[in-house]
Formats: sequence, structure tokens, C-alpha cells
Amino acid sequence: MAERETALIVGVGPGLGAALARRFADAGMNVGLAARDSARLAPLVDALASSGGDFRAYACDATNEAAVDALFAQIASDLGDPALVVYNAGTFVPRAILDIGTDEFEACWRVGCLGGFLVGRAAARTMAEAGRGTIVFTGATASLRGAANFANLAVGKFGLRALAQSMARELGSRGVHVAHVIIDGVIMSERDAAFAVGRGPDALLDADAIAENYLALHRQHRSAWTLEMDLRPWAESF
Repeated sequence: MAERETALIVGVGPGLGAALARRFADAGMNVGLAARDSARLAPLVDALASSGGDFRAYACDATNEAAVDALFAQIASDLGDPALVVYNAGTFVPRAILDIGTDEFEACWRVGCLGGFLVGRAAARTMAEAGRGTIVFTGATASLRGAANFANLAVGKFGLRALAQSMARELGSRGVHVAHVIIDGVIMSERDAAFAVGRGPDALLDADAIAENYLALHRQHRSAWTLEMDLRPWAESF
């Protein structure tokens, strides 16, 4: 029986992060799930157990270099070096430029961009040595354009996209596939259900459908790697 691959998702919540964990588990992977508060991941870890793999929750502040390095050391010990790493952490405080405080701006940038660098670098160190692996960064509409009141989000997402481009061009020849996924639209959740009213079926992004695309990126043949994938519902204007 083939050895199970290990996937690590940094930034797991009830939406996309949970969907990614479920899809990777269904694909026969062991999965590490990281969030600032690992206790809230316990129900998800329990639910994944039925698929027969090894699933573990880790507490990690992705903006803390020592914490990220400790996370990768721990998951290597528990599950093995990850073959697939997803940076899915993000934060957003809508605010007009005239009202954004320095501390708030920096905090959003640290989660949106610095954390991606720390996690991406840690993953790349292991994968480049092994000569294989996939690193996926979750982007947004704000990765491409900065809208009014969205500076706190857009600046970090712009930086994360640039990071992915640089890493892909540097690490591809070393066998490491780096991809950036632009989520161009609203992901369906109970909180956003009202947003879909009157817009027709499948007018919001389905988290499970997004997760299918992340797994497809990992499975791509190296002769046809995708650097950037943009996903949006059929009803979205762009």
C-alpha cells in the first residue's frame, strides 16, 4: 500500500479551510490543520477520523517565525514532511484610508503577507531538498485591485501574489510547484446566505468545489503546472 502523503493547511476555519481538510482526507492524505486556536478544530478533526487517516490540529500564529518553524518540525515528527501546504490565513478590517491606524494596517499585512512568506519559506526548505511538493496560496479579488475601503486587505494580498510569483519562478526548477488561487467572489456560508437571495443557483462559490481545484493543482503533471488560477461563480461579473 502506498504511503500516505501529508497535507498542511494553515488558516483553517469553518469554510474553505474545513473543505480543504475534508477533500484532502478523502484523497487519502494525512492532514495537519493549523489555526491560532486549535481547540476549535477538534470537531473537524473528529469528523475526519472516519476516513482512516491521521488528522491533527495545531495552534500556530502564522505571523510568528518561531511558531511557524515549530509547526513544521512538529508535523514532520507527527505525520511526515508535508507534500502539500496551503496558506489560507487572512484577515480584513474594512476602513477608509483616512481612518486606518498604523497598528491595524500592519496587523492585516502581517496575516495577509508576512505569514504567507514564513509558511511558504518553511515549506520550500523541506520541499526543495526533497525535489517535490506543492505550495498553494489563497488570494482574493483584492489580489488584483484595491477597492475603496479595502486597503487593509489589498496591500497584503498584492504582496502575497508577488511572493507566489517569485517563489514559483525560483523553485519550479527544483521540483516545487507554487500556485496562487484568486477567489473572485463570495464563498457560500450561513453568514452570507442572504447575499445569494435573488441571484440564482450557485451564485456564490461553493467551498467544496474550490477545494477540488486545490487538489487538482497538487496533482498536475509538472509539464503543465499552473501558477495562477482564478475561480468565480458563473453569475459573477468581472
